[in-house]
Amino acid sequence: MNAFGRADTHIFRWIFGVTAGRDCRIIKYISKSGDGHVYLILGVLLCAFDPKDGTIFLYTSLLAYALELPIYVILKKLFKRQRPCDLIYNFRSHITPSDKFSLPSGHTAAAFLMASLLAHFYPSVAILVYIWASLIGLSRVMLGVHYPSDIVAGALLGITISMLSLSILV
Repeated sequence: MNAFGRADTHIFRWIFGVTAGRDCRIIKYISKSGDGHVYLILGVLLCAFDPKDGTIFLYTSLLAYALELPIYVILKKLFKRQRPCDLIYNFRSHITPSDKFSLPSGHTAAAFLMASLLAHFYPSVAILVYIWASLIGLSRVMLGVHYPSDIVAGALLGITISMLSLSILV
């Protein structure tokens, strides 16, 4: 294993160690707040209650996720990075991963994509939504299904796709 991989694994073990032997209910809820249906509900609600900005927000979000999802799948299949629970001997994550590979983190990509769009259309919530997206990424490491570099890659993917979508539609 190269120096980067060793450092990534070391940081992973340190962060995951915080949750070892503990109830992870709150961390699981934070992670679940990054599930896709939450974003759709938010987009529809913003469209309904803020017809001016909410409508373009919804269209931009739909375009962004239409671009992000296939890129995410291609990257997962291209890198084929094993998850910590599949690679680290005698290790058990707190949850069962949704797919086989870990790079990039899809939850983190989606969270940062949404945070970037929300910050663009509603600047007053920027700090809050970026903290929320960061907590989703951190929760994925704390639950044992991603390495820290997976989170960074997911965040970069989400921000990049949101900026691309904004440049197309806004």
